[in-house]
Amino acid sequence: MRSGTEAFEYSGVATRLPAQDLNRARLFYAEKLGLEPIEKRPGGLLYRCGSGLFALFASNGSASGSHTQIGFEVTDVKAAVRILRARGIVFEEYDLPGLKTVDGIAEIVGNYPSKGGKGELAAWFKDSEGNMLGMGEPLR
Repeated sequence: MRSGTEAFEYSGVATRLPAQDLNRARLFYAEKLGLEPIEKRPGGLLYRCGSGLFALFASNGSASGSHTQIGFEVTDVKAAVRILRARGIVFEEYDLPGLKTVDGIAEIVGNYPSKGGKGELAAWFKDSEGNMLGMGEPLR
């Protein structure tokens, strides 16, 4: 980012998700998503997923769950939905102008053009804390 003659570089970006019950959230991410924290500290857990990082932090607040708070890119959304459903995940269903899910999966035209994609398959579900999580598979 530039301001006048001074500049700095971003070294990365990480998502932060609130958890009213950090232990319950840790169990959800382990049992449902197969993810274990790479770092634990009082009040927070840090996860590596692919090349990205995200953290869960203890919070008295709660997520609205009305918008995607984190998006996981997967190689096969249909397989991921099938596997996660078998683990008890309930997927969101939408029937809105421009967004309709069929069996929990939507095809979104135009997403991922920077990756040479023509769109994506996407699905959404909530974690144990009410955070809306999304999964996407670029369509080429």
